Amino acid sequence: TADLPDADTITLYGDITEDKASDVVSGLLFLEKNIAHRNASSEDEVSKNIEMFISTHGGSAAEMFSILDVMESIKFKGCRIKTLGIGKVMSAGVPILAAGTPGERYIGKNCRVMLHSVTSGSVGTIFNMENELKEIKWIQDRYIECLASYTKMSKSKIKKLFKSQKDIYISSKQAIKLGIADKIL
Repeated sequence: TADLPDADTITLYGDITEDKASDVVSGLLFLEKNIAHRNASSEDEVSKNIEMFISTHGGSAAEMFSILDVMESIKFKGCRIKTLGIGKVMSAGVPILAAGTPGERYIGKNCRVMLHSVTSGSVGTIFNMENELKEIKWIQDRYIECLASYTKMSKSKIKKLFKSQKDIYISSKQAIKLGIADKIL
């Protein structure tokens, strides 16, 4: 990890749940404030770098969106976020890996990436299930938009991948080719 000297580190390891996302968001905000404080109290140029190690089967799309929004906010303030995919980066974890600072998104040579369409379930009245279906479609569309904005894949290419209705497993080399990551660790 020589490209980002003196980087502060955070990990996203495990399923993306509300508790895990809370830990990641809190950690990112803490590191961003710590970096801002160090910069304000130092005459020297202080590193504005965060390393984020990711190994997840995925999880809640809503929590993924909260992490993405915070990452974008931090990058907007001038911090670079180096993402490093290790082990497995699947489902909701894929846009998080891809959301790192361009050129600073790494992936382990043995890491497996998996994409699939949004999965969900609902019970209740027909009216409630129709309402839930609209929300699931919105989540799917927003997931595709995010992934397309961070990668070399178009929305139509992602939709075509999802039409297979199965999990799509990708090697680290394929992830680089698709623009999910930039370099192999």
